[in-house]
Amino acid sequence: MGLDKIACVLIGGGIGSVLRFLMVSGVQRLFPDYPAGTWCVNIIGSFIIGIIWAVCSFFDFSPNLRAFLLVGLLGGFTTFSSFSLETMNLLNAGKIQSALSYIVCTNVGGIIAVFGGFFLAKYSLYAIKLL
Repeated sequence: MGLDKIACVLIGGGIGSVLRFLMVSGVQRLFPDYPAGTWCVNIIGSFIIGIIWAVCSFFDFSPNLRAFLLVGLLGGFTTFSSFSLETMNLLNAGKIQSALSYIVCTNVGGIIAVFGGFFLAKYSLYAIKLL
């Protein structure tokens, strides 16, 4: 692995982390009693990673650009550790139903979002190519 790929991940991760911080902060003000900010970045990030994966495959993006987008940018944007901590905090606060809904909605929603983004982008790109 070259330093150029590491630099791509580093830069992408920094940008993704700042974007995550901004989005979580904004969304969390609207829903102070539920970890909606982290849920949003994880679902949106899953949807976008599906789109970018399809676009990268369609246009044969370079390994460095893939590392920047998929590992760096979206790896920094989404977060499993915050999800885990917020789940533990809900459980410690006795909000078992909220914790369980958060676990299910995040995991199922994330998987659906990845597939949705991928297939939306894939079939849109093929449709454009056919025109």
